Amino acid sequence: MKRFTEAISNGEKGFYLGNSVFFPFHFDLVSIWIGKEMSLLSSPEIITDLSDPATLGVREGESFTNLVFRKWSDLGRELGHHKGHIVLHAAEKGSDIFRPENLHYIQACFQHKHKDIAFNIIKDPFEL
Repeated sequence: MKRFTEAISNGEKGFYLGNSVFFPFHFDLVSIWIGKEMSLLSSPEIITDLSDPATLGVREGESFTNLVFRKWSDLGRELGHHKGHIVLHAAEKGSDIFRPENLHYIQACFQHKHKDIAFNIIKDPFEL
């Protein structure tokens, strides 16, 4: 099981294919924000009902997590070129999600070079 704090600090990258995003680590997900870069006119869409298969599919491999965003067709086209991002509110896999110090915000930034995704741990998704 790969910890996201280690993977992000090591500069590991993920990738996307259409509406499917591959993360090179594991996590326990609390919520997701998907949105355009913040402005006075835009607000991110928050997904908290992670059990709805019409919205989100989750697949976990030995060294990765794959999220399929079923309401979106091409995340790179919609969010790439600094137009937006995905922010996960998550804890390390198996940690106590009821302890605030275990929860982190992980920003996924779409880089169009080979459909790569870079990751950052941020303090507040509304200060982007």
